[in-house]
Amino acid sequence: MNTTELKDPSIRRSLALFRAFLREQDDPDTCYALLARDAADQVERYGGPLAGRTVADVGGGSGHFTAEFRRRGAHAHLFEPDVRELGAAPPRGTVIADGYLLPLSDGVTDVTFSSNVLEHVADPQTFLSELVRVTRPGGLIYVSFTNWLSPWGGHEWAPWHYLGAERARARYRRRTGRDAKHTLGENLFPVHVGTTLRQVRARDDVRVVAARSRYWPFLAQAVVKAPGLREIATWNLLLILRRCPS
Repeated sequence: MNTTELKDPSIRRSLALFRAFLREQDDPDTCYALLARDAADQVERYGGPLAGRTVADVGGGSGHFTAEFRRRGAHAHLFEPDVRELGAAPPRGTVIADGYLLPLSDGVTDVTFSSNVLEHVADPQTFLSELVRVTRPGGLIYVSFTNWLSPWGGHEWAPWHYLGAERARARYRRRTGRDAKHTLGENLFPVHVGTTLRQVRARDDVRVVAARSRYWPFLAQAVVKAPGLREIATWNLLLILRRCPS
């Protein structure tokens, strides 16, 4: 299904993404290709056509986002710190690099893109500062993350993270016979919607273009404005930031 046919937000779009997610383990390529098309649609909605733009895909894993950006004519480059996430055929020119210290000069990208990475870094603010640094004045920064109190906050051991991380991990081990991929405090961290919004809005080097739920089927921006409720209902926070002139 082509996501350009799906209104954002809409129940139909959310169901399509959810169904793809349910097949993620069995058919990851289809799942992430759909997600990449959806994300690219969002980038173009807020920042215009990707053709001819320079895009940094930070923490993009196996490269589905980079491939989609290139398909739309962008000069896209993948920066991924974990070689285990790259898969068998990463995009040409992939760079093994930490998002805290990208091997890029200041202000060289038109779009800096990070999908579902922020909850996996110990210092989100330093990570965000690096995304801003490499983006040109007037350029776009796309950041989405799964907030800790969302139903998927514990990732593969959700929603049992509401009862405590160790209890949730132990349940996952009993149920599957293997250790969970994520460990709280090592490669998964409790990031919150309200805290992140306050920190981003306090910066003088970016302007918040949009703060919304990435997947919610209706009132995607309104739900983010409701303290308390937003920590659960947002599910995944999408921030669209514009780099301010120097």
